[in-house]
Amino acid sequence: MDDRDGRPDPDALLRDAAREHRGRLRVFLGAAPGVGKTWAMLDAGRRRQAEGGDVLVGLVETHGRAETQAQLVGLRVMPRRPVAYRGQVLEEFDVEAALASHPPLLLIDELAHTNAPGSRHHKRWEDVADLLDAGIDVWSTLNVQHLESLNDAVARITGVRVTETLPDSVLELADEIELIDLPPGDLRARLKEGRIYRPDVARRALEGFFREGNLAALRDIALRQAAHHVDQNVRDYMRRNAIIGPWPAGDRVLALVGGTGGEAVVRAAKQLADALKVPLVALHVETPGGDDGRALLDLAATLGAQTELRAGTDATAVATAYTAQINATHLVIGRAPPSRWRLWPAGGMAARLLLAAPSVTLHVVAAPPRTGRGGARAVVLPRPGGLHPAMPWLFTAALVGLVVLSGEMLSGVLEQQGLGMLFLGAVVASAAAFGLRLALFAAALGFLSWNYFFIEPIYSITIASPRDVVALVVFAGVALATGALASRMRAAVRTAQGRIEGLRRISHFSRALGEPAHEHDLFAVMARQAAEIAGAALVLTARGEDIDIRAAEPPMDTMDDRGWAAARWCLVRGEPAGRGTSTLPSSPWRFLPVRTARGTLAVLGVNADALAEPQQQALTALADQAAVALERVRLAAEAARAEAMAETQKLRTALLSSLSHDLRTPLTSIRGAAGLLRTADAQLSADKRADLLASIEHDTVRMARFLSNILAMTQLESGQIVPREQDTRLVEVIEAAVARVGGAALVTMDFPDDLPAVRADPQLLEQLMVNVIENAVKYSPDGAPVRIGAHAARGRVLLSVADEGVGITPADLPHVFDSFYRARRTDRTPPGTGLGLAIARGLVEAMGGRITAASPRPDAPRDGAPGTVITIDLPTAAPASRAHTR
Repeated sequence: MDDRDGRPDPDALLRDAAREHRGRLRVFLGAAPGVGKTWAMLDAGRRRQAEGGDVLVGLVETHGRAETQAQLVGLRVMPRRPVAYRGQVLEEFDVEAALASHPPLLLIDELAHTNAPGSRHHKRWEDVADLLDAGIDVWSTLNVQHLESLNDAVARITGVRVTETLPDSVLELADEIELIDLPPGDLRARLKEGRIYRPDVARRALEGFFREGNLAALRDIALRQAAHHVDQNVRDYMRRNAIIGPWPAGDRVLALVGGTGGEAVVRAAKQLADALKVPLVALHVETPGGDDGRALLDLAATLGAQTELRAGTDATAVATAYTAQINATHLVIGRAPPSRWRLWPAGGMAARLLLAAPSVTLHVVAAPPRTGRGGARAVVLPRPGGLHPAMPWLFTAALVGLVVLSGEMLSGVLEQQGLGMLFLGAVVASAAAFGLRLALFAAALGFLSWNYFFIEPIYSITIASPRDVVALVVFAGVALATGALASRMRAAVRTAQGRIEGLRRISHFSRALGEPAHEHDLFAVMARQAAEIAGAALVLTARGEDIDIRAAEPPMDTMDDRGWAAARWCLVRGEPAGRGTSTLPSSPWRFLPVRTARGTLAVLGVNADALAEPQQQALTALADQAAVALERVRLAAEAARAEAMAETQKLRTALLSSLSHDLRTPLTSIRGAAGLLRTADAQLSADKRADLLASIEHDTVRMARFLSNILAMTQLESGQIVPREQDTRLVEVIEAAVARVGGAALVTMDFPDDLPAVRADPQLLEQLMVNVIENAVKYSPDGAPVRIGAHAARGRVLLSVADEGVGITPADLPHVFDSFYRARRTDRTPPGTGLGLAIARGLVEAMGGRITAASPRPDAPRDGAPGTVITIDLPTAAPASRAHTR
C-alpha cells in the first residue's frame, strides 16, 4: 500500500490480476505421514462432487490403507502413465492427459514426489505448476518436512534427512492451506493399530521418526507454517484494498529504538513478544541530530528480532508508516524521565503516535532516571511531520503576524531597520522549515506588513519617503536571496540525509548478509533487502541450462516472457538488463548481476516504475555485497564438505587399520591353536589342550568385544540408543561394572553416606563404567590401584575414576574421546580398538551428562607417576535417594 496517498499497492493488484487466469491451488498440509491428508482431500473432493462439481483424481497413493481406498469409490480416476526404468515399469501421473482433458478440479497426491526419469518434469510440483498455468484448479497433499528451508531443522529433530524436498515458494503459491492436525498420541495409536504401516515397520517407526517428541516438534512447525500463510494472505488483502493497518489478525511487536529508553525498550519488547509468542521487529529511525541506534539494533538481533533501519526527518511519521506496512499490533517506545526545566507538559512522541496510529496498542517503557553525567540524556525530537498541506502556509502567516505583533509592542524602542531584521528572520525560518515557495510567500507577506503597519503613512500600501523605498527594496532583495540560500541549504541537508541513509543501508546490508549460513537463507535476505528499496524483488540462479527463482519478496514463482528474457541475458552476460537499461528495456523488471571473480553467481531483480539515483546506488551496493556473502557461503560449504570427507577418510583409515590389527591378531592365534589341536591332539597333554582351548576362547571374546564396540559406536552415532532413565544407585551399578572387568581386583570405591542417586539408564551406566574402568586398568602398572570416588555439587553428581599410570600427554588429551584414537602413553601400546572412551562419551551424553579427562591427576605425587582421572558428570535424581559408603 502506498503510505503517502492511501492508494492500493500496485504490485499486490498486479499479482491479484495475474491469478485471475490461473488455477487455484489448495494444499492439505500435515505434520507427518499418517495424519489423514489424503483421506481429507478425497473426502473434500467427494463433497464437492456431491454439490455438483466435476472432480477428477489425477493420482492418489493409498499405501494399502482401507479407509483411503474407500474414499476413492464414486470418484473418477485418471489412468497412470507407465514409465520404464531400470528393468521395471513405474506408474506416474500423466500430466499431458490432464492438460488435454482440462478438468475443473484435479486431485493429486504427494506434491513433493520426484518423478521417474523420462517424465515431463523432474518434480511433481512442476507438473502442478503447468496445470495451474492452464487454469486448472488443483488440490494436493504435503508433509511439512518436505519444505526445503526446514530440511536441516527436521534432520536435527528426527535424525532423518528428507531427500524429497520442494521450494518454499511452492507452498507460498497456494491460495489455500488446510492443516490436517492430529495429536502425537493419536497418531502413535494409529501406528500401533497397523493403520499406517505394517506391524514390523510400525515398531521401528515408533522408536525412530514417530517418537512423541519428534511428532510434537513437527506439529508445532506445521502450525507455524499455516499461521504464517494466513498472516501473509491478510497482509496481501490489505495492500490490494488500500486498508491502513494494523488488523489484529496476527500479533506482531515493533520496538522503536534509538531514542529514549535505550536497552530497556529492546528488552521490554522481547519480553512482550515472548509472552505473546509472536515475531519481534526492531526499528531505528535516523533523524538529523538523532541518536545512533545501531548498537541497539545489534542487541535486538542477538535477542532474535528482525531489525530495520530507516531515515527521515520525522520519527513519528516513519514509525507509523512502517507499523502499517508490517501490520504490527504492538508498538513499544521509551519515555524520557520528567525534567524540572519543562514549564508545561508536552505530549511527545507517545501522544503523536496515539493520534497517528489509533489501532496500535502502545507500550511506553520508562527510561532509567538521570544519574548525573553518566545518566540518560534528553532527546529532542524533530518537529512533527505529515502536516496538512495548508499548515505550512498558515504557520508562515502566523510567524509574520507574530513579528508584526512584536513590532507593535517594541515600536517605541526599535527602529524600522530593526523591524526589517525581524521580518528577515521570519523569511529565513520559513525557508529552512518548508522550502523556497514558503520563503517567497514570507518575503512578500513581510514586505506588505512592514509597509502597511510601520512605514508612514501607516495602514496603507503607500510610501512617502525615498529612504523607505530604498529600505523596502533592499529588504525584498535580501529576503529573496536569504530565502533562496536557506532553501538550498535545506535541499543540501536532504541530500546529505540521503547519502547518510545510503551508508547506513550499506552497513545494514553487511550485517544482514553476514548472518545466513545457507544459500536459501541468504537468497531470502537478498530479496527482502531489495524489496525494501524497490517494493518487489526476486533472486534467480542457474538451474542446469535454465534459470530458476530462488527467493522472492513478496512471494512469486514466475514472471512474464520479457522478464525471463532479461534475467537470462543478465545471468549469461553479467550485465544489467531490463527496465532503465539499454538491454530489453520493455521488461517491467530491472536485473543486476551478482558476480565475483568466479563469474555471475545469481541475478537480483527489482520491479519498480522508476528508481531514483540513491535507490540505484543502494541496489548496486546490495548486489556487490551479496556476491561477497554468496561466495563466502559457498566457500564455507565447500570447506565443510572437504573437512567432512577428510574426517570420513581418517575414520575409514583408522577403522581399516584397527580391523587389520585387532581381527588379524586373534584370528592368527585361533588358527594356530586350532591347527595344533587338529594335527597333534594325541601328543598333547590335558593341560596343554586346556591352555590352547582357553587361548581360543580368549581371542574369540576379544573379537566379539571389538565387533560389539563398532556396533555400539554405530548405534550411538545414528541415535538408535535411547536411554531409559530412572533413579539409579551408583554403588550397585559400579560393583556390577567392576565385576565384569578382568584385573580389577585393586579397584577401590569411596562414596559419602549422603550421596544422592543419579538419573540414568542403569544398563548404559554400567557399560559406561566398564569401559572407563577397563581403560584405567589397562594403562596402570601391575599392582597399581584404581580409585573410584563421587560427590554431589549443585544438583549434579561428579564420579571420578583415577589411575596411577603414565598419564596422557597434552597433545593427546583433547583426542582421548575420539573414535579409534589410541594415545601412546609408553613405548608399548596396549591392545585395544580406540573405541572404549568414545563409546563412554556417547553413552554419558545420551543420558544428559558430560565426561572429561585430566592428566596428571591433581593429587599426583611429584616423584610418582602422573596418572589420569576421568570425571563423569551426571544429573541427580529427584527425589534423591542415598547410596551406601564403600
